[in-house]
Amino acid sequence: MNLIKRDGSKQPFDLEKLERILFYAVGDLKGVSVKLMTKIIETNVYDGMPTSELHKIATQAASELIGVEEGQHPNYSLVAGRLEIARARKEAYGTYTYPNLAQHTRHLIEEGIYDKELLEPFTDAQLEELNDHIRPERDDLFHFAGSMQMTTKYLIKNRVTDRIYDAPQHAAMLIGMAVLPTHYSGDELIREVKDFYDVVTTFEGSLPTPIWGGVRTPLRQFSSCVVVEAGDSLAEINAACDVASLYGAARAGLGGNLGMIRAEGSAVRGGLAYHTGVVPFGKKFEASVKACSQGGIRGASANMMWPLWHLEYENLVVLKNNKGLELNRVRRMDHTIQLNGYLWARLQEGEDITLFSPHEVPGMYTSFFADTAKWIELYEAAEKDPTIRKKTLSAVDVFTALFIERGETSRVYIMNVDHCNTHSSFITEIAPIRMTNLCVEITLPTKPMQTVDDPNGEVSLCTLAGINMGRVGPAQLRRVAHVLVKFLDALLDYQDYMVPAARNATMKYRPLGIGVTNLANYLAKNGVKYSDGSANNLVHEYMEAFQFYLIEASMELAKKFGAAPGFHCTKYSRGQMPIHHYKKAVDELHSAELKLDWEWLASQVVEHGMRNGTLSAQMPCESSSQVSNSTNGIEPPRELVSVKGNADFTITQIVPDYFELKDAYETLWEMPNNRGYLALCGIMQKFFDQSLSTNTNYNPSLYEDGMVPMQEMVADALFFYRIGGKTLYYSNFRDGQGDEEKAEALLAATSMSQAKEEEPIDSNMGCDSGACSL
Repeated sequence: MNLIKRDGSKQPFDLEKLERILFYAVGDLKGVSVKLMTKIIETNVYDGMPTSELHKIATQAASELIGVEEGQHPNYSLVAGRLEIARARKEAYGTYTYPNLAQHTRHLIEEGIYDKELLEPFTDAQLEELNDHIRPERDDLFHFAGSMQMTTKYLIKNRVTDRIYDAPQHAAMLIGMAVLPTHYSGDELIREVKDFYDVVTTFEGSLPTPIWGGVRTPLRQFSSCVVVEAGDSLAEINAACDVASLYGAARAGLGGNLGMIRAEGSAVRGGLAYHTGVVPFGKKFEASVKACSQGGIRGASANMMWPLWHLEYENLVVLKNNKGLELNRVRRMDHTIQLNGYLWARLQEGEDITLFSPHEVPGMYTSFFADTAKWIELYEAAEKDPTIRKKTLSAVDVFTALFIERGETSRVYIMNVDHCNTHSSFITEIAPIRMTNLCVEITLPTKPMQTVDDPNGEVSLCTLAGINMGRVGPAQLRRVAHVLVKFLDALLDYQDYMVPAARNATMKYRPLGIGVTNLANYLAKNGVKYSDGSANNLVHEYMEAFQFYLIEASMELAKKFGAAPGFHCTKYSRGQMPIHHYKKAVDELHSAELKLDWEWLASQVVEHGMRNGTLSAQMPCESSSQVSNSTNGIEPPRELVSVKGNADFTITQIVPDYFELKDAYETLWEMPNNRGYLALCGIMQKFFDQSLSTNTNYNPSLYEDGMVPMQEMVADALFFYRIGGKTLYYSNFRDGQGDEEKAEALLAATSMSQAKEEEPIDSNMGCDSGACSL
């Protein structure tokens, strides 16, 4: 049989050459067989097969053997990963070895693929020094899932022809080379680039899709998260939709706050017309987002915000639902319902909740976020005012609708707006938090715009990265935290901004969002579990150091480059660290003492300032965790061996250190309930200055008749509120259930008796306990 080479010529199929490639991929790995892979490949080879397809079949042959059953082995994941990355190198460079970095980069600059300024900050000697620092052997660390993430999303490629232009080690080095000259030069620049390269290529730190897939190209938009707020006027709504369209096309996930829009039937132009309500504008925002495909890297997505007390609540809470007409649903977006402790207390006390159109009670919408006591005063006065349009429902009915939709769709989220402000980086009366983002971990100030060119609006961006807890223990944490803060801060000055409101807000606050990944592996290595409280002190110790070193790094940058212009808007400027304004109830869950010198850090921050208004946010890490073969973010693994796939390929992923730790891992569906996991999230939230993508998970098979009591879902959310939780993300049911099955498995409550057993929310609690006075 003949194979067709890339230049169109024929060559005989060479079994010995194939075996040499397979032996390279196997290396010194145990439990894998070249002979077995060769048999699988030979059955798929045909006369006239392109050599590029043979490479793909070799990767596929190894991937089919990933597993823990007889004839399988987890190490085939490394074999498949090495073969896939070798295929990328061959396609990008015409050879399996990396060419000279500067020469290849110049070639791609000439082709218009790389940024034309990429090499300008470096001398020839510096380029050779960086080329010599590249470690091709680190490609051997990629498992199959990570290699496929690289070749399908992260490496630069022609999205039409699928031609790959670079490989991971060049990509990682060039990302640092593109960004860090913004702040550094000379020997210091070379040192910073090397440090960044080492953190990324050893998987100590992880980068999100916009950075991997964009930095080194002419496109300069790398913020993962964009939060944009619509006002109540047509101009403000149109401006928010335009921004959503622009940033959706630029690979960002979007949060859209449409909660300020007045309710259906409201007077417009003094009563000459009446308002069509919120839903049409939700559909307009949806259309603006979904018109953009993000260049084939990932689909544009968004999350919309609505206050629970909005007069159209009954329409808004069902927008994700598959029932109803397309005309009155916004199904291709996710939705967040915004609450506070006062509304939770009304549920617990069996009272009513009154719904209003935001514009009809002046000051109520803004005070809902900025001044809870003022909001309560306005809210209760409006309830008694017969001239104000309103609708009164029992709190049980209001919350039942919320948790039915959250249970059935999994993607109706919760935002506790009071905690997002009291335990925020920002001083609430100066820069209130009114919304979150696609994955509900970002909490930054926003202001509506009149037009996309309005410089007085604020569109907040957050630029993300993660620290791999499985590879970075407490001893390495300070070094990795400093490297990532320096890189991301430089990225803010390197990237472009689609609209003035985004540039101005980013330059004012310079927000970062660094999280962690591979928590499940870290817990397994230390012999502790999510569900029984044994991990609580360990996580407290790690997260204290995590946030301490992030703040320290930002303070050191402020010494060198100056504090963020909006630093005075932060609690940090007053010497208030996260440990000074968290919800004290979380300390009931652990016995750990603070180990680091927070008073010293606070004094240094007051003296020198901070370069960044925020530093921490816990993102889901779905894609980036695959690159480093990590467990997903802070989540327990669903299975020790899991299979994911799409129309193009299927990936079998095995938890890290399977043979050593398989009995130490606790999987998601083994946990008896959510409380242990939520407790860990609460402990993390004690230190994080933004929020966490925190999920709840329910296995109907654990309940009588396979029915999940809604009271338990509500009780979980109340427990999370009590310990300071800011946001709740997905509500997952056991895999394999569609919406109808979820609905059947959810037992709707006619009372909230079980939820009421949670410790009541004190309606008189003051700011010293971590919440605004209620």
